[in-house]
This record gives sequence, C-alpha cells and structure tokens, in this order.
Amino acid sequence: VQLQASGGGLVQTGGSLRLSCAASGRAFSAYSVGWFRRAPGKEREFVASVSWDGATTNYADSVKGRFAVSRDNAKKTMYLQMNSLKHADTAVYYCVAQLLPGGHWGYWGQGTQVTVSS
Repeated sequence: VQLQASGGGLVQTGGSLRLSCAASGRAFSAYSVGWFRRAPGKEREFVASVSWDGATTNYADSVKGRFAVSRDNAKKTMYLQMNSLKHADTAVYYCVAQLLPGGHWGYWGQGTQVTVSS
C-alpha cells in the first residue's frame, strides 16, 4: 500500500486541523492504519491508530480527548481530526499502515507539516 498525507498547515493555539491520508493499492481495508509525528529535535512518536474495521482506536496520552482517528475503507482514506491544538503538537505528521495488528509499521507516507503558533 502507498500512502499520501495532506491537510497540514499553520494554525493558532486552540485551533483545529484535519489531516487526510489517501491510500493506493489493493486491500486497504486489510491494514491497520495510524499516525506518527516527529517534532523538531525530538524522537518520532506514535500518535494514534485505528483497526482495519474502524472498531478499535488507540491514542498517545498526549492527544487523548483532543484528536480523533478514523477511516473510510470505501474511499481508501484515513483521517486525523486534531482539536484544541497546542504548540507542542507542532511536528511533521506521517500516516502509516501495518498488515499484522501489533506488528511493524511497514508502510509510511511522506509526511505533512503541522505548525501551531503560540
């Protein structure tokens, strides 16, 4: 599967953004998908994930209650709705996919920049 993220940009603290990630290739619905991010000078970190059927989601503690991950298998697209954004959310966001739940995130999109002004 190939992934293409979009929707990043500049937003003020407290604002919202929605990231999208379009997938190409077959069997998108077979993959668990999610988001990672890398802030300047920091390690890459897990943000959120959603199971192949959308039934199960997981979030990093830092984004719980503010971010929502979802997917539309018919459109081969996943989303990350980000609300109440903080300066600390500034990062490059990557969409990812894995074929085996709990396994290696083997597929990565190119990243989209999110900048939250303080």
